[in-house]
Amino acid sequence: MPAHAVHAVHPVAEEVIVTCALTGAGDTVHRSPHVPVTPEQIARSAVEAADAGAAVVHIHVRDPGSGAPSRDPRLYREVVERIRETGTDVVINLTAGMGGDLVVDPDEPLRHLPGTDLVGGLERLPHVEELLPDICTLDCGSLNFGDGSNLYVSTPDMLRAGARRIQELGVRPELEVFDTGQLWFAKQLHAEGLLDEPALFQLCMGIPWGAPAEPRVLASMVDLLPAGAQWASFALGRMQLPWVAQAVLLGGNVRVGLEDNLYLSKGVKATNAQLTERAVRLVELLGARVATPGQARARLGLRPRTAA
Repeated sequence: MPAHAVHAVHPVAEEVIVTCALTGAGDTVHRSPHVPVTPEQIARSAVEAADAGAAVVHIHVRDPGSGAPSRDPRLYREVVERIRETGTDVVINLTAGMGGDLVVDPDEPLRHLPGTDLVGGLERLPHVEELLPDICTLDCGSLNFGDGSNLYVSTPDMLRAGARRIQELGVRPELEVFDTGQLWFAKQLHAEGLLDEPALFQLCMGIPWGAPAEPRVLASMVDLLPAGAQWASFALGRMQLPWVAQAVLLGGNVRVGLEDNLYLSKGVKATNAQLTERAVRLVELLGARVATPGQARARLGLRPRTAA
């Protein structure tokens, strides 16, 4: 076989960590009655997802009145406290990506339009500093986020400062990678010692205009991961559930949930618990086991669970 045709062999995953991304920051609240908005709703949805088999819940918060995305640490505190008060064993993953939105006027680019919420890298972490979750996200680069004039801004200086502070806090960063250049920089953070082992990558596919949800692209990105890395992947919309199989077949972990997809099947609105149940079934049909929260903590090098 010619050298250029040789590809890495990816063993099918034997034990799979399922993450449920509960609500996100997108304009989905008015598109499905199942998208949780209030801290009580988000916490209840987290517990239901955990009961359905999710080892990890990925949490954004929203303004309880409008449903708009929020960075308010008080809302994060209420969600986390409500989950912990139930005694539910689940790994807490808080987003730290909020505060990177820049909407520019295409005719006057120095003029910021409504929807802009842009702060420095450390200003995206107050809820992480207070609550010390198991995991928080670190979005590994800037991106044209969809059509129009919306940019997500995360510069190398911001990322190095954020990674250093997260490391100091003893929280595991989940490296949100939306394209190959971002993967290149995430590996640079790893090379600079700003990530504790094992490094944790989330390969985010199908977000315009990042990496497309195309199996060969995912396989190429997996080939580029550093040795010993833990990784998961997800894709948006109708590709979410097929992507569970794509990730498992390449040896990775999976993510589902209403942040990325509102449907269980065509025309059928889903709940987070239903999407989690479907992901668990797919994992098991592929011959793999679903990891418990304790197994996920061990794999990811997280602190042991503390009593509620």
